[in-house]
Amino acid sequence: MKKTDALSRIVIDPNVMVGKPIIKGTRLTVQFLLGLLAQGMTPEDILQEYKNLTKEDILACFSFAHDTLSDTTFAPL
Repeated sequence: MKKTDALSRIVIDPNVMVGKPIIKGTRLTVQFLLGLLAQGMTPEDILQEYKNLTKEDILACFSFAHDTLSDTTFAPL
């Protein structure tokens, strides 16, 4: 999947989920889906639970997170 295709699946709308990045056409935030993965759910588990999602939607979350972290500077406290 091309990066532009992946990122076109993520939208930010201030009227939906307080402007958090979501999967287009859903109310599922990137943060929520990445949290499910971090808690040990597999992409297959998520796809079974949320029938309207696709594998490409989950990959788009990874791409969005990568790009967001690439643009962030971290400094030790």
